[in-house]
Amino acid sequence: MVFFIHASALYLNWGVGARDREIVARILRFLKLEGFALKYLNELSGGEKQKVLIARALAQEPEVLILDEPTSNLDIKHQLEVLGFLQKLARQGKMTVVMVLHDLNLAARFSEQLILLREGKVFAAGPPPAVLNPDNLSAVYGVEVSIARNGPGIQVLPLRSLAWLEEEDLTSLFDPSSGKQRANLETAVVPDASSG
Repeated sequence: MVFFIHASALYLNWGVGARDREIVARILRFLKLEGFALKYLNELSGGEKQKVLIARALAQEPEVLILDEPTSNLDIKHQLEVLGFLQKLARQGKMTVVMVLHDLNLAARFSEQLILLREGKVFAAGPPPAVLNPDNLSAVYGVEVSIARNGPGIQVLPLRSLAWLEEEDLTSLFDPSSGKQRANLETAVVPDASSG
């Protein structure tokens, strides 16, 4: 096997310096992850892993941070913490943050600009109130919505489900003679708020 080393590589420092440790400590403190610093990734919950991955990206001090569903697996408290932290970084000019979010309410609350896609193409772009309106959301998602403007942003309230589901006869979904129990949609399990 032959290895080629470029001359400039001789000047790279692959070690962890004091500045690196300070950056990591600061990010762990801001994201309240100090207790996870010495844990293995497989010892963390889904939400804890998500926050650790965001911290790892931030430790690189990027000018642009691109995140795909950064709040997936996070409970409400941790969603607010992470998105608030990212919003603060962006507003203070520390970096540009670009996120993919399917939660329209979080996107409206924590974003200055939104891009709404339909079939992979830009359907609407601009500030949240201009993008998240009933006409746009009906055209993109096929649902009727109401928009409430209160608190720190706007809130999208779905009013009517997809037309195909309303027209579908679901009585044959479960065969009562098969012995299988019918699905019970009235019971839901709410995760413990203390889990990440």
